[in-house]
Amino acid sequence: MDRILSADSTPIAYRRRGEGPPLVLVGGALGTAAADAPLAALLAPRFTVVTYDRRGRGASGSGGAGGAGGVAGVRREIEDLAAVVTAAGPGASVFGMSSGGALALEAAAAGLPVELLAVYEPPYTPGASGLLLKARASDRLHRLLAAGDRAGAVELFLAATGVDPATVDRMRRAPLWPGLEALAPTLAYDDAVLGDGAVPAERFAAVTARTLVVCGGFSSARSRAATRTLAEALPRARHRTLTGQTHEVAPQVLAPVLADFFARDVYVRQAS
Repeated sequence: MDRILSADSTPIAYRRRGEGPPLVLVGGALGTAAADAPLAALLAPRFTVVTYDRRGRGASGSGGAGGAGGVAGVRREIEDLAAVVTAAGPGASVFGMSSGGALALEAAAAGLPVELLAVYEPPYTPGASGLLLKARASDRLHRLLAAGDRAGAVELFLAATGVDPATVDRMRRAPLWPGLEALAPTLAYDDAVLGDGAVPAERFAAVTARTLVVCGGFSSARSRAATRTLAEALPRARHRTLTGQTHEVAPQVLAPVLADFFARDVYVRQAS
């Protein structure tokens, strides 16, 4: 993997594959560049796909991962993404998965120069009950991390972002679980980027990128409603539902949708 320094000199590891217009993939909670590899491989025939290990994950530096939550943590992650977009090359587009989508949107609202953006189910929880759920989950997450209960923190975050209990139970018995526990401190960043759970409509009004907001047809009603609220808050957004998909979307289903959006809109942009 190659590395680039973020604004605070934290090294951020990234991998480039394929040829064509540059496209940066932003992973969700507990994700790494390796986890994004299946989707990247499907997109590589049409794009130069750049995947990266977010701060504190994989081969990237921590820069205090888990200890700098709130606005400071979000700002650092925005700087990391900006560095990767610069490394990807002029005209790079961005796709963000789950909380990675929220990060991509925050970066765009903060002025990241991206013209095309797609997100899949950023786990906002708008509405009175959703905000209360997020507040309680955030408080418990930080208490678990402070106590060193990484397994509890991972389980809590998975449940809070819509992963059903049966799936969480299977994951706890799978070989991947120790790796997820190792990444648990980075959940402070994912929690911070989601704020209080509401879609920050006023802030996102500054997003000028043409945006595709995607959800799964079999995802929870709360998740599907949140994506529609998000699409309505963005000035240049359209919404799409993938039939039969959940929050754990199949790469082979998602890739053609992203390729169609980015390739068609790149062509229109270049022709105009």
